[in-house]
Amino acid sequence: MSKAPIQRRLAAILAADVVGYSRLMEQDETATLTDVQARWADVVEPLVASHQGRIFKRIGDGMLVEFGSAVAAVECAVEMQKALAAANEEASAERRIVLRIGINMGDVMVDGGDLYGAGVNVASRIEGLAVPGGVAISNAVHEHVQGRLSIDFRDAGRHEVKNIERPLHIWTWAPDGAAPSALDATGGAPQPPTGRPSIAVLPFDNMSGDSEQGYFADGITEDIITDLSKVSGLFVIARNSSFAYKGQAPDIRKVSRELGVRYVLEGSVRRVASRVRITAQMIDGATGGHLWAERYDRDMADVFSVQDEVTRTIVDALKVKLTAGEEARREHRGKVDPQAYDLIVRARQTLLQLRPEAAMEARRMLERALEIDPGLAAAYARLSIITFAEYANQWNNATDENLTRALQLARKAIETDDTEPQGHISLAIVLSWMRRLDEAEQAAERALALAPNLADAHTCLGNIRDYQGRHEDAAALFTRACRLDPQFDMSLHFLGRALLALGRYDEAEIAFKRRLALMPRSDMSRFYLACLYGLTGRPEEARHAWQQTLEVNPSFSIDHLRRTLPYKDTALVDRLVDGLRSAGVAVTAPQVE
Repeated sequence: MSKAPIQRRLAAILAADVVGYSRLMEQDETATLTDVQARWADVVEPLVASHQGRIFKRIGDGMLVEFGSAVAAVECAVEMQKALAAANEEASAERRIVLRIGINMGDVMVDGGDLYGAGVNVASRIEGLAVPGGVAISNAVHEHVQGRLSIDFRDAGRHEVKNIERPLHIWTWAPDGAAPSALDATGGAPQPPTGRPSIAVLPFDNMSGDSEQGYFADGITEDIITDLSKVSGLFVIARNSSFAYKGQAPDIRKVSRELGVRYVLEGSVRRVASRVRITAQMIDGATGGHLWAERYDRDMADVFSVQDEVTRTIVDALKVKLTAGEEARREHRGKVDPQAYDLIVRARQTLLQLRPEAAMEARRMLERALEIDPGLAAAYARLSIITFAEYANQWNNATDENLTRALQLARKAIETDDTEPQGHISLAIVLSWMRRLDEAEQAAERALALAPNLADAHTCLGNIRDYQGRHEDAAALFTRACRLDPQFDMSLHFLGRALLALGRYDEAEIAFKRRLALMPRSDMSRFYLACLYGLTGRPEEARHAWQQTLEVNPSFSIDHLRRTLPYKDTALVDRLVDGLRSAGVAVTAPQVE
């Protein structure tokens, strides 16, 4: 007797899961079960029924729902998230029931009332990529609902997921005012704050006829980005993310979507002898239309005034009003010695190599620049960072004296020009490693006040708040840094670390994995993932991540972390390492002094 043929049909599958369910259950099992069941009965089930959906599987804190229409599935998901957000308004932040929802459309196999197959599996993977409180949909679903619904999904790009051979192209939605999460900050193009013009500056083309002058065009671009970051009325994408397009000729509308900005600035630099020509044009990323274009021909000594003109043109075009402080800080920028400026730009590019030899070379350039012009605050600030980096990485025979010297250089930068944010960032970093966290906090807050759009300033203050034990504040600052600079992998690591300390394990795991996608050889992110897996009862994954940590860095030392990370709560690292111990990893207990 032949078997009956497998029944198949095309369906839209909605996968929903409670964010942080394990944490909620650990805090109060009875209350969590009661709250989840109430949300299912009062919100979820009635909305599924009204959109002609069918819940075909419940999985602990989650469910799978079948719809005959992709439009119905998306409408139901969005209404569900809005209704849950309203229901959560009276609950404390720690007890809110928040869902992630993923939707896929594909072929499914029917077994009685249950459904199986790739269509279901992919929906479950997409759900894990959604913003807490938001919805993620596959590209197939997006194609079906586009133009049929007035719901604004953003392109979140392609993502590698477990047990799915090809990367998934997803689109995401989050309600207005939704709290930022790890994925919102790292998965695809973050949305800039509403009401503020947003801009990215692409690397200017080198038109000097000499390929070796490329560093100079990059330096001009970076200075314009830094200049714009000081304008509080703008949202400005940081250098790391803008420079991801270097050497390309991208579709500006695509850049706008990927970086989550409305406007894009592009241009070119031509340098001949003591003259420089800078052309710049601003484009509306929504339409691809040009808003303005200018050409600036100047003597090299006036390069700061050119950068100032570009910024002012952008500010005027976007009708942004400078604060009185921002106006005052722009008044004192004068001429610069061309050779000194050239050395600073070269040093900045050299430092990006992150090698001991590069640090020494950059130091020589900066010291020479200061011989030419002792009034360059940025040179002192970068010398401070180099001296600190040598200490932190144990480069070039660094000793404890490096910290003292780095502190002196940071203070010299501030004494030279109190409005240079990098000097305050350098001071904050050094003071934090000296465990003078309150002083470090003041310096970082000053940097952020001077440059509200500077991702490094947000990261700097976030680290200090993390060390102080103010992990919630730190996570918010790291999230902001990720929005300003979505390609900067270290912000993702710091974000994951703060979320892990908060016990927000799902979001921390996403942040660490995003970081590893950008920086696969990170021993630190693998270490924290290993701790996370141990703390969440996944011993096999914990042991595997720990083994990978040692493969990347055979000299990895937990004791070194305890000694160097300046946490006010000195037992924090040990609480994380308890996760490794519970997974059966042989970790040496800290010695009692």
